[in-house]
Amino acid sequence: MFTGIVEEIGTVESITKGARSAQLRIKAQKILEDIKIGDSIAVNGVCLTATTFDGNGFAADAMAETLDKTNLGKLAPGDKVNLERALGLGDRLGGHLVTGHIDGVGTIVKIQQHDIAILITVQAPPHIMRYIIKKGSVAIDGTSLTVVDLTSETFLVSLIPHTADHTILGSKKVGHTVNLEADVVGKYVEKLLLQREDSDNQENKNSLTMDFLSKHGFA
Repeated sequence: MFTGIVEEIGTVESITKGARSAQLRIKAQKILEDIKIGDSIAVNGVCLTATTFDGNGFAADAMAETLDKTNLGKLAPGDKVNLERALGLGDRLGGHLVTGHIDGVGTIVKIQQHDIAILITVQAPPHIMRYIIKKGSVAIDGTSLTVVDLTSETFLVSLIPHTADHTILGSKKVGHTVNLEADVVGKYVEKLLLQREDSDNQENKNSLTMDFLSKHGFA
């Protein structure tokens, strides 16, 4: 579990590709302070497992599902990535609860400078937009942000200077893709409501009513 507060911008040193997989070697410093083999690290919001590390960086494997459903498959040596270590019990939750399980990829369609803020408009698939609400939370390339406004197909976020300077979002351009993770709380609420609706429908279906009796010749 993560918070969406990016700790460091890393650099992709190398990518070793397999038939349907890839091993990423990422140069980093801060997140190496207490790293252990098997630790979870969010790379552009994607939860990956550190398989090896040294004083200059770490390596992690990305499977076919990850490469297909995120923008990690488009990375090249020299690219910058957002990095965050997994949340520890007792840590401050500065952003929101982020699982590191990407829902899909969006595309930046507009960037505007508004005083000190950078406004970014992201086009997202319908299965993600259903969870996007005004003033709600969304993780973009692993960065916890607040939704300023939205349409049926896009949503708007605002970057303060600190976020623009300390994440890769400040260097993004129109047309660039971003990993998106909707607020997990919304997904659970939807699931519970759907289950309750199905339960209510099933109870109504199994109950004796005048309509049921009439249809079956008892009234």
